[in-house]
Amino acid sequence: MESRSFLIGNQWNIIYYPEKPTGFGVLVIGDERHFVDENKCFWTQNEGKLAIINELKEKGYTIFSSNLYGRSWGSDAAVELAERLYHHVIRSEILNNKIHILAEGMGALTAVRLMERLEGNIRSVIFLNPILSLKYHLEQEKEHKFFYKKLMRELVEAYQTEKYTLESTILNAEDTVSLDGKIPIQIIHVLSGGRLYNQSKQYQKILKNTDVSPYFILPEKKPHLGNICTKFFSSHEAIL
Repeated sequence: MESRSFLIGNQWNIIYYPEKPTGFGVLVIGDERHFVDENKCFWTQNEGKLAIINELKEKGYTIFSSNLYGRSWGSDAAVELAERLYHHVIRSEILNNKIHILAEGMGALTAVRLMERLEGNIRSVIFLNPILSLKYHLEQEKEHKFFYKKLMRELVEAYQTEKYTLESTILNAEDTVSLDGKIPIQIIHVLSGGRLYNQSKQYQKILKNTDVSPYFILPEKKPHLGNICTKFFSSHEAIL
C-alpha cells in the first residue's frame, strides 16, 4: 500500500508509506495552495513537491498530511486538527512518537503553535519559505489593496472573528516569534526576484530572540530540497 486516505471530522488526511520504513514520520503542513482530498494531495500533484516526497520515501520516511481547513492561517481549528492527526497516526502506525515537521509558507503559523502543543514529541522542524509572523505578513500586504482585502476575508473565515477585532489583534501582536530552543529548526528560503536583503532583514526582526539562522538558496537549487531535508532530519535521529 503506497498511501491511505481517511477523514478526521470533515477533513481529509493522507499517509504515504515508504517501501522500506525506518520508523520515522514527517508531518507536512502546506502553504496556501495546499489541499488533501479523498484521492490526492497538492504535494503529490506538484512536480517540485513530489520530488521532495519521493526523496523522503526513498529514505524510509512515513509522510502524513491534512487538508487543515484549507487556508487556515494558523487558526485554532487547524492546530487542534494537526494535533489530532498526530495522535491518530502514532496510534495507527508503527512509528517513533517523536516526529519531524516540514512546513511551507502559511503552514509555518500552524507548525509554530503545534510545537507548543506537542512538546517533547517533535524531533526537528524545517520551515520552507515560511510566514512566521502574521503581523508582518499583514503589514506587507497592506501595500497591495486587492491582496490585503483577500487576505482579511480568509483570516476572518479561518479565525471566525469579526474583521476589525481580528485586524487590531494581529497588528498589535509581538513582532517576534517564540520558538522552542530545544527543537532543532532549519529555515530554508528559496530566493526569487533578488530579494535577499529584504528577506534577511525580515528574518532578523522576527527571529531576533532565537538562535535560528535562515539558509538561503537560489531557485536553480530547488531540485536539491529533498536531499537537504533528508540530511537535516537524519542528523537528528541518533537519540530515539
